[in-house]
Parts: sequence; C-alpha cells; structure tokens
Amino acid sequence: MSLLCRLLMSLRMAPPPPLVFLLMVVGASGAEWSVKYKQQEICALNGSTVFMNGTFTYPERLTVTETFWAVDPVPKVEPTDLIKVPDFSGRVEYFTAEQKHFSLKLSNVMKEDEHKYLLRIKTNEESQKYLGRPGVKLSVTELQVESPGEVTKGETADLMCKTTCSLTDPTFIWYKNGRPLTTKTLKNNQLHLQTVSSEDAGRYSCAVRGSEHLPSTAQTLRVRYPPKSVSVYVSPSGEIVEGSSVNLTCSSDANPPVQNYTWFKEGGSSPVGSGHTYSITSISADHTGLYYCEALNAVGAQNGSVRISVQTQSRSAVWIAAVGFLLLLLLMVLICIYRMKKRNTRADHDGPTQDDVLYANATPSRPVETAVHVAFGAPDDDVQYATVKHSRSRPVETAVHVASGAPDDDVQYATVKHCRSRLVETAQL
Repeated sequence: MSLLCRLLMSLRMAPPPPLVFLLMVVGASGAEWSVKYKQQEICALNGSTVFMNGTFTYPERLTVTETFWAVDPVPKVEPTDLIKVPDFSGRVEYFTAEQKHFSLKLSNVMKEDEHKYLLRIKTNEESQKYLGRPGVKLSVTELQVESPGEVTKGETADLMCKTTCSLTDPTFIWYKNGRPLTTKTLKNNQLHLQTVSSEDAGRYSCAVRGSEHLPSTAQTLRVRYPPKSVSVYVSPSGEIVEGSSVNLTCSSDANPPVQNYTWFKEGGSSPVGSGHTYSITSISADHTGLYYCEALNAVGAQNGSVRISVQTQSRSAVWIAAVGFLLLLLLMVLICIYRMKKRNTRADHDGPTQDDVLYANATPSRPVETAVHVAFGAPDDDVQYATVKHSRSRPVETAVHVASGAPDDDVQYATVKHCRSRLVETAQL
C-alpha cells in the first residue's frame, strides 16, 4: 500500500479533537468584546431610585458610536433604546465615562419595571455591535410588617419587617404611631419587645435607612391587659341627705373591655349589686360606709372604691335652724347700724335740740302755743289756755289749770320763762 493511502486511513481512525479545545477557539474569536455588571440582580423598594453599573471592552480597531440600555431583548430583533420606551419616559438617565464605565439611573421604580436590563453597544461598522448578556435582573418589593396582632401583658412580641426579595445591606428603622423608635434601629429586620405592657400597643411600621420616605404600611399591635385605673363616681355630688337617691358609677380601662362590674360594701362578703351603675333609692344612715367596685375581664380584675356619708334629717334640721338664726342676727345688727347712722345724720342737719335753747322773757321770732297745766286738783273744766310767744319756730299751747276752784275768768297769765332745757310756766291767780 502506498504511503498516501496509509496516511488517509490513519486520519479516518483518529479520535475527534477535545471539546475544550473547540470552546477555546470560539472564545478566542470574541475575546475583545466584554460587558461586566457590578450586580446581576438588584432588589429595590417600590418608589425608590436604582443604579445599574458596570464596565465594557471592545476591539480597538472599532469606534463606539452609541450605547444604550434595553430590556428583555428578542432574538433577531433590534432592541429599543430604553429612553424611547413610553413606560420609562422621564425616569431614565445614562452615564458613561472615558474609562468605559457605564451606569443606568432609573427613578421611581414600580412593580412593572421588573425586567432584565442589558447594555447595547454599536460601532462604526454596522456588523460590529454587541449586546451585554446576561444583563441585570431587577426585582421590585415593598416593606411589610409582620405582627402577632395581639399579645397579653407580660408576654414577648416579635415584629418582622419583610420584603419579597433581599435588599442590599439594609439598616431598618422602626416607627410607632408614626414616630421613630430611636432605640430600635437594627441591622436585622426584627423588632423584639420584651415583657409587653399596655403602653406597647399601637401601630408599627418600618423603613430602610436612606429611604425613610418609603415606609411600610403600619400594622396594629394590640395588648390584652386586665382592668386598670378603676374609679367610682357618686351622683349627685355633694352632701347626701337621708331619703334621697344616689347612683354609684364604676369605670376603668381594659382590653378586652370589662365583662362585669360587681359591687361590695365594706364589712360584707356578699355582693350588694352588679352592673356599671349601682343605685340606692331612699338612702338612710345605714348606707354610710365604703363601697367597692370590682371590674373583671378575661385577663384579670381590679377594684375601685368610694366612701359615702349620709346626713340624717334631724341633723339637717339643726343646720337649717342654725343658719336661720345667724341670718336673723345679722339682719338685726344691720338694722341697728342703719338707725344709728340715720340718727347721726339727722342730728348733723337739725342743729341743737329744743332742750338746749335758753329762752329769755321776751320777744320770740314767731308765736308758739304752749299748754300749761297747773295741777291743783281742779277739774278739767277749769283749764284755761293762753297764747304765749315762743322764741323757736312753732306755736306752743300752754294750758294753765287752776286747781283752787277759782273760775276761769280769774286766771291771770304772767310771763313765761324758760331755763336751759325745760319750760317753766307761772300761773297767777
């Protein structure tokens, strides 16, 4: 057999080249093109801003004429520039550096933005363009608080700030009723409440530092606790008089609400009533004492108390009489003061009294009739009157009664003299 035939037979029987060698050959033909993404998966909060970063290389003989981002490319179909897609209008910005770094800024992300994002590179040669696979997968999530809903006082409670995908190194911030819990800023997403009290009840929400404006929807934590702040009110208020009606009302703060109120009187073991209000009609002195109200719910019970004192009718009559006497005494004092002030005022205006005036024998300013009665035992028929002129302002009638039995014609009148404060009349028979 000739040498040529032997060579051909050996080639037919030789094994095929290894697969690794074939892959290296294919890789070698495209080694100058590459796109490397900083993150191939990104989890972003709904409403936040996302940055997608990376680097690329291309053959040195080519010139890059255009770079843009595209989503979910279809084979053999030229992808559309993301800026030109209506759903992304106004929310997309590109950044490319000379060092062949590229970046996509997507604002106000929403659930509809969940796609794969790839970089498209075009060059000065139509056939030389590159699509950077596999791209960046964007997932959009919202924060959600997972709460036990209701716990009993004294127990522990764990709240979770959950997402549907993993955020990159988040720091969680917790809020209660819209206000930050400054001591509850945690690296993990759990809020642990140790020994829960009624003050821990409220609406809890969470956020991620840097995106505080995007908190979760608040969830309510309810705390079950026995009645507290139990108080008793008496109606009507003020002094309780025997025979009247009185209502005792019990109130408290409890969760769940109080199931029943039971009333007891100090010294007694049996209840005297039940319900929110305990009424006593036609109250008597026997009702005086301390009353307890027991408030009970599914968690526990607590008491409140009030003391009532009943005034008897006899004691009330004494009080009424005493008050009446004091009022009467006060009235009399006021009347006396009024009369004294009136008398002093009149004295100041009238000047000296009649008794303080000295009258001479003579000429008064106007006639005054003075009655002079000389009591000598004569009958009333023997009384004679004369008119005497008096120095004061009004007439004085003076009756001179002659008691000697002489007739009226024999009565003679002499001069009337007044000495200091009293009038002296001399009758001359």
